[in-house]
Amino acid sequence: MASRTRRPGSATTARDGSPRRRLPMRLLLPMLLLVALVAMLMLRGYVHSEILADHRIQPEAATGKVPEKILDGGPVIDTRSGRTASLKVPDHRLVLTFDDGPDPTWTPKVLDVLKEHHAHAVFFVTGTMTSRYPELVKRMVDEGHEVGLHTFNHPDLSYQSKSRIDWELSQNQLALAGAAGIRSSLFRPPYSSFADAMDDKSWPVTEYIGTKGYLTVVNNTDSEDWQKPGVDEIIANATPHDGKGAIVLMHDSGGDRHQTVEALDRFLPEMQGKGYRFDNLTEALDAPSALTPVAGVDLWKGRAWIFLVRASNDITGAMVVALAVIGATVIGRFVLMLVLSGAHARRVRRKGFSWGPPVTEPVSVLVPAYNEAKCIENTVRSLMASEHPIEVIVVDDGSSDGTARIVEAMNLPNVRVVRQLNAGKPAALNRGLANASHDIVVMMDGDTVFEPATVRELVQPFGDPKVGAVAGNAKVGNRDSMIGAWQHIEYVMGFNLDRRMYDVLRCMPTIPGAVGAFRRSALERVGGMSDDTLAEDTDITMAMHRDGWRVVYAENARAWTEAPETVQQLWSQRYRWSYGTMQAIWKHRRALVEKGPSGRFGRVGLPLVALFMVVAPLLAPLIDIFLIYGVVFGPTQKTIVAWLGVLAVQAVCAAYAFRLDRERMTHLISLPLQQILYRQLMYVVLLQSWVTALTGGRLRWQKLRRTGVVEAPGGPVPSQRTRSSDRRPVA
Repeated sequence: MASRTRRPGSATTARDGSPRRRLPMRLLLPMLLLVALVAMLMLRGYVHSEILADHRIQPEAATGKVPEKILDGGPVIDTRSGRTASLKVPDHRLVLTFDDGPDPTWTPKVLDVLKEHHAHAVFFVTGTMTSRYPELVKRMVDEGHEVGLHTFNHPDLSYQSKSRIDWELSQNQLALAGAAGIRSSLFRPPYSSFADAMDDKSWPVTEYIGTKGYLTVVNNTDSEDWQKPGVDEIIANATPHDGKGAIVLMHDSGGDRHQTVEALDRFLPEMQGKGYRFDNLTEALDAPSALTPVAGVDLWKGRAWIFLVRASNDITGAMVVALAVIGATVIGRFVLMLVLSGAHARRVRRKGFSWGPPVTEPVSVLVPAYNEAKCIENTVRSLMASEHPIEVIVVDDGSSDGTARIVEAMNLPNVRVVRQLNAGKPAALNRGLANASHDIVVMMDGDTVFEPATVRELVQPFGDPKVGAVAGNAKVGNRDSMIGAWQHIEYVMGFNLDRRMYDVLRCMPTIPGAVGAFRRSALERVGGMSDDTLAEDTDITMAMHRDGWRVVYAENARAWTEAPETVQQLWSQRYRWSYGTMQAIWKHRRALVEKGPSGRFGRVGLPLVALFMVVAPLLAPLIDIFLIYGVVFGPTQKTIVAWLGVLAVQAVCAAYAFRLDRERMTHLISLPLQQILYRQLMYVVLLQSWVTALTGGRLRWQKLRRTGVVEAPGGPVPSQRTRSSDRRPVA
């Protein structure tokens, strides 16, 4: 209940006096964060050739449009400024070229061998690999090697439009600028080989590339190292005949290249011993360097690109780790819940089980009420049907809708109305506690109805003198709508199954405000209900643990509550719950370092609550982000199977929870949709709570609109039973 001041809206006033809507921060920040994460994921997919990759390879075509001097010429093709010429490498000059890199494993080994033997080479790098490993490209340039373009993500350019070719070149140059501060005029088409393999599909591309100022470099000696034929075969294939010069094709990426490295270490000294020089291309042709420095805006654009690629890799890598942690946490939690909730059910349901001597003395039921006119009559009449002797104290907390008058007009025995100015739910409960006549106090909400056996079942655990508080079994009464069904699943699976687990672990985090009971003496020892947080039920439960009391769960103490029926109402309620839980965790943080019962709760209960209720739900949407990414960009089948596997685990857990609570399984039909939509809503709510907590904002509570439609099973409750023989004590 806390403060009921209306939260400021998201509308501002324009100069003309008309309302001007602005997107509230609770929506804006999650949307910005989601867009940023998706952008980082898409960037990573692009750089890793998962997005926009084209792996088609053009079959051989006719050569009628290719000039004969190109087909019969050398491996360097010059179509710049309208020229059609080819160049050969002079005799006893070898230009080693390495395609598809840089590779983090094999490129450094290749560079080490080249450096050891004082040899230069040309590395035709892709933009994707350059963006991911820019330090290797910088090393190539620093050690005197030349770098050429091999497109950004290695498509066959004969399939591509001119705009796509321009994009591949410009992105490749952008990566080079960011990696080494240079641009290159050397280009090698993907899937190219000798000059005589040029055909009517690839030649127009070569002509167009020349108009952009590039020399096209193919090869005339193929080591065929990509086939891994063995070191001797690679050396034989790479060796030119009769002392002629050659451009030799090798690879420093694309798989295991240990044969290439070993062959290179033998090939270099052998050929140097025969009088060969290993130069980069422009050295071999005695031409100006193909590399020119980049400065100004182009340099900063390149550096920004490399920064974003690194950030995308780091962020998505962290997301993958977080996803693995979440997966392990979720599975671990499910296993723990199934095992411990089953143990709890077997313990409390075994024949002859009892908490101690039967509790038969009367109890006080406190009903804090604020504007509950639509619900309060059902609430009070349900209490009048109780099988346990009770007094009812309705604390009207400054209602403006006649709630107190409705209760007084009912003129029921053992029902008192206490009025006070609006002071919040904790104050109303403390006022009720001061007016209570009995040593056991039951607390419920003004929109909740009890079954006849609820109070009797709820107080039986007090037969154990170590029990200071009892959590009941809260049920969603209005579950016939989709949003009500989703909350029903959440209550049964998420709340009540959790409470069984926490009961066994002796670290119950929350006694629900809808149905809970306390020893009066225990409440007084911890100072009663506090308004320090917006989750007074969680706050008091943690205080009870720290004071050494045992808090347990009574599965048969069922209460039927009216859950929010609109997204806005649900948002308001869960926002308050999640923020209040954070406040309670922070308030009781010293329990982490204390001794005794407080320390036990602090080192067991607080971490579990923080992990399962605050951290894990915030990261859970990663599952859906990766699901969408995997479905769209692949591997689609594995992604869907993995998601269905997670859903199957959740379905098993939910079915077990429904079985324990003796609920019908029909509502589980909406479980898949709940996992897709409802979880996202809870994620945004939790993120908003984090923002409020980190910025020091103060959450204002909004009263939920009630309809009064919830009744206990069996229809309207009858009048109170007055004969003591109607009350059946529990043995």
